[in-house]
Amino acid sequence: MSFSDIFKGKFLSQVGSISAVDALITLAVAIVLGLIIFFVYKKTFSGVMYSSSFNLSLLLMVVITAVIILTISSNVVLSLGMVGALSIIRFRTVIKDPVDIMYLFWSISMGIIVGAHQYIFALICVAVISAICVVMSVLKKKEAMYLIIIRYRHGSSATVEKAIKSVGGKVRNKAVSKGGIETIVEVNTKVADSDFVEKLLSINGVINAVLVNYNGEYAE
Repeated sequence: MSFSDIFKGKFLSQVGSISAVDALITLAVAIVLGLIIFFVYKKTFSGVMYSSSFNLSLLLMVVITAVIILTISSNVVLSLGMVGALSIIRFRTVIKDPVDIMYLFWSISMGIIVGAHQYIFALICVAVISAICVVMSVLKKKEAMYLIIIRYRHGSSATVEKAIKSVGGKVRNKAVSKGGIETIVEVNTKVADSDFVEKLLSINGVINAVLVNYNGEYAE
């Protein structure tokens, strides 16, 4: 018997069956982990616009990936064919936030781990990564940066600068024109409230003052 006969008879022809119990357990664990990722993403989201469809795709990605891994693990030939079929798929949606890419890889990884029947390891990974995401989200909110955009007339420069120094504000930009001056000031969260803005507006010569939350990437 040649090596080719042995390879075909003992390797390629072996097809493992998937029991209904294994399939149900895999789907149940995948759904639970997908829901955890779903709620973590929704809770910690800090981008410009929340997309419920993208978040739902994270949940389904865990389930779909787990099903694929569970299926191809029963047959080597099928796994090779599946790799070839999946290689032609391209994700065309533009990902604006790098964090979203991390969530995509997280969902795919959990699906692979669950499909390989490593349920305990999958639960540990989800718990650890979820804790990291929540902690980093809380720290990010505490370190939020606020900008105050102040427009005032030339004669009020000294008074406005004194008010800015009194709260430890840092001037980030200053534009001077014939109509007046526009200054962008960075302040911390302790003074980023309406009281300080109203104090600025009470200064004679101040036209307006706008408080903006800025995280280094976008303003709101």
